[in-house]
Amino acid sequence: MDAHPTLWMAAAASPALLMAAAAALPLWRGAPVARLWQTFQWLSGLALATAAAALLARWALPGIEPAVWPGLAASATAAWMAVLVQLLGTVIGAFSSRYLQGEPGQRRYLAAYAAVLAAVHLLLLADHWLVLIAAWAMVGSALQRLLCFYADRPFALLAAHKKRLADRLADGLLLAAAGLAWAEVGSGSLSALWAHVAQQGATPLLQASALLLALAVILRTALLPVHGWLIQVMEAPTPVSALLHAGVVNLGGFLLIRFAPLLDAAPAARWLLIAFGLGTAVLAGLVMLTRVSIKLRLAWSTVAQMGFMVLECGLGLYTLAALHLIGHSLYKAHAFLSSGSAVQQARRQALHDAAPVAAASLWTAPLLALALVLGLQAAVGSTPWPWWWSGALALAWAPLLWLPAGPGSAFWPRAGVGLALVAGLSSAALLVHALPLGTADAPFAAGGLLALAGLAALYLALALLQWQPQRLASARRWAYAGFYIDEFVTRLTLRLWPAPWAPAQSARPRPALATD
Repeated sequence: MDAHPTLWMAAAASPALLMAAAAALPLWRGAPVARLWQTFQWLSGLALATAAAALLARWALPGIEPAVWPGLAASATAAWMAVLVQLLGTVIGAFSSRYLQGEPGQRRYLAAYAAVLAAVHLLLLADHWLVLIAAWAMVGSALQRLLCFYADRPFALLAAHKKRLADRLADGLLLAAAGLAWAEVGSGSLSALWAHVAQQGATPLLQASALLLALAVILRTALLPVHGWLIQVMEAPTPVSALLHAGVVNLGGFLLIRFAPLLDAAPAARWLLIAFGLGTAVLAGLVMLTRVSIKLRLAWSTVAQMGFMVLECGLGLYTLAALHLIGHSLYKAHAFLSSGSAVQQARRQALHDAAPVAAASLWTAPLLALALVLGLQAAVGSTPWPWWWSGALALAWAPLLWLPAGPGSAFWPRAGVGLALVAGLSSAALLVHALPLGTADAPFAAGGLLALAGLAALYLALALLQWQPQRLASARRWAYAGFYIDEFVTRLTLRLWPAPWAPAQSARPRPALATD
């Protein structure tokens, strides 16, 4: 029995070690790039197998918890996230090897890519403030090399510059949060922090630590108003965008889930997360509707989804946040890796005329969606989330029930598909909510009512855009411009921290390296 936690910890730590070994592959100077990619795929597949083994061992071996090494700890949530990260890393790595064929710089790309995965795995296992801060800094440093892969693109350099500044500020906030918690608990161990909060609650020092942690996550997760770098990294290679949007940017959500015991005892931090999360979800959702470029739409979608995920964590719905994280990662990886087929999809859609939406369905759809959600909950006898979140889900899924105006053969098929989708999503939410993710919810009713009001306002704006779009023409122009938030932040950033490059210099082509 005593060996079980050690075995589990060894399996959980293996992906980080294997990816660290993969990051050293470019030092094998005599090997061709194709051989390096093959070796990386072998190591990545082995890391995925060990991550899956650690997840399965969580239930196969009795008495496996706790699994703690100095500065590291394996949990059920971390095990799920490790499988997700390595699965995405393996798939995106295989895509990268084909996408970058013939490109110079593949060796440094491979080294940085594997280093990102290794640092993410280390972050998932962090059980000490210093390990956590160091791992997140390593993620940002390695990712910086990928974002600047094309060093002759000014917007890529600008995005990397803004992200670097946001990361350094977040690191400072995390160090301050760690110092306050360490002074109160007497240890930098996160396990000791959870035990202290459970026994004595959150003292003023811990309340301040939680507030600084929330601010750091807001900066790292690209919520408004520091979202601009996430939009401008579209200059990076497509697999880099997939890695960033499907994996790295989601780490903020995981960290909030990890610090749930502290956040539950810090109302100010929860209100801060609710305010920034709800504001980002609403504004970024409106901006996304105005974009035509598929990659920019996906980027704004990520900003909105990150806001929604942070909102869920602020409301104490950690299980839904974890499921949201998993679903968003898988969807966004597929969306970016398949973005090359956007032209063919647009041509197919152009063959079908877009029918106007019936006005009656705009206003009845939320009620019908709510009835379906509540009806399924009553049928299964389970209500895993508060009533106000059922209303939020109904508003989110209501557009699936919008029906075309006027008579036509598409009316009833569309109605049937919409009802089936809402029922399926509701059933799936109830089903997967029972997965043993290692999360414990702590619903925040006051914040939930505010979130419901904000999402209702967003739905009202969407309905008005369908019903009488001319009334929102001015607002739509502002939304297309992203409400000019990033322009203001960019000018302020460059005034306070000028970029270490000039446009004339960045426009010159980068010389190819003979060793790449």
